[in-house]
Amino acid sequence: MNSTIILKGNILYTQRPSEFVAIQQGYVIAVDGVVVHCGESIPPAYGEHPITDYGDHLIIPGFVDTHAHAPQYCNRGLGMDKELLPWLETYTFPEEAKFSDQEYARLVYGAFVNDLWRNGTTRSILFGTIHKDSTLVLMELLQKAGLSAYVGKVNMDRNSPEFLIEDTHQSLADTKEWLEASAQFGPLVKPIITPRFVPSCTSELMSGLGNMAEAYNVPVQSHLSENHGEIDWVAALHPEAANYTDVYYEHHLMGKVPTVMAHCIHLSDVEMDLMAETQTMVSHCPYSNVNLSSGIAPIRKLFERKIPIGLGSDISGGHIVSMAKVLTEAIGLSKMKWVEVDQTYAPLTLSEAFYMATKGGGKFFGKVGSFEKGCELDALVIDDTTLFDPNERSLEERLERWLYIGDDRHIVERYIAGKVAPEPTN
Repeated sequence: MNSTIILKGNILYTQRPSEFVAIQQGYVIAVDGVVVHCGESIPPAYGEHPITDYGDHLIIPGFVDTHAHAPQYCNRGLGMDKELLPWLETYTFPEEAKFSDQEYARLVYGAFVNDLWRNGTTRSILFGTIHKDSTLVLMELLQKAGLSAYVGKVNMDRNSPEFLIEDTHQSLADTKEWLEASAQFGPLVKPIITPRFVPSCTSELMSGLGNMAEAYNVPVQSHLSENHGEIDWVAALHPEAANYTDVYYEHHLMGKVPTVMAHCIHLSDVEMDLMAETQTMVSHCPYSNVNLSSGIAPIRKLFERKIPIGLGSDISGGHIVSMAKVLTEAIGLSKMKWVEVDQTYAPLTLSEAFYMATKGGGKFFGKVGSFEKGCELDALVIDDTTLFDPNERSLEERLERWLYIGDDRHIVERYIAGKVAPEPTN
């Protein structure tokens, strides 16, 4: 028997980056978790079904975080005066080593998953650690919470501290074992192949992971062109490669299966062409790019080259889980890029940033992040009545106001694939 739900309220979403669709007192109808109608009225065929009426609340798609490091959750707000490589050595690697202990992993991952839920992140693409069993714990907790995610067991077999490094063959064997164990968590929680980044992975490991991604038809995530020091390091490690992006491409970690690369701040035009050709998604991480002095990604230029883009919190290079705040930071950073660096590329609009935080990143999951027919129904219900303002505002203005000055306390309901997601109990 088909499961039909009808939500009523003030609906806002983006079909394309350039504009919002806003429907005052509209209806979203989903059958078996998939949107079949969104409009001002209910088609006669659904007239007998009960309606969940949210009154004057806003109904928006759930947020998609395309890049976060779950084990770095306890490091939020630490080391923000350091650049990438010293920050990794001082804070990140020692913290990730603790995840050899599954009980510690369960404690931290439980808090992290709860924070995702609280902030309305219905879908996420996450790094775990090198520890396969702890990574399975993260997947288990996400599944129990009803959240959707791609989760990666991290691989690193060179240029890493002794307490956080793998043997190449063991890394591949562990990854294969973890991949096969991950099948128990579908369909909302799935694995993703995760070489940390080129400096921490030998060619043998990268090639093995590329082959595994193809054999199991599993997507890939990593980091690309985040920091000038990192880019110089890759050039020294791989003098045979034309550029940083080419290293991933030559090891079949791009262009064979869906791939998302975090940051992509300092890409050359040739690299952008390859990203566009392979339709590799960029995860734009504005807070992290500022905090670690990495740079300002040329998002407008990437947009114009038809490269898919999502937004990432990049916990804990980024210090805030809320994708609402990540998207407003993306707008602010684009203004600085425009006014201080290159006036050729206009700043992001609200609809463009919102699109990246919903449908843009949601494309990595399929038809996600919009209320268009055929999309999975991920939705947040927002009660913004406590944001004092005696003036009449449009739906777009109310959404903008909540994104900038509201918080998770205004989210009164969360739907993922058509089902209500109650607060996780771990």
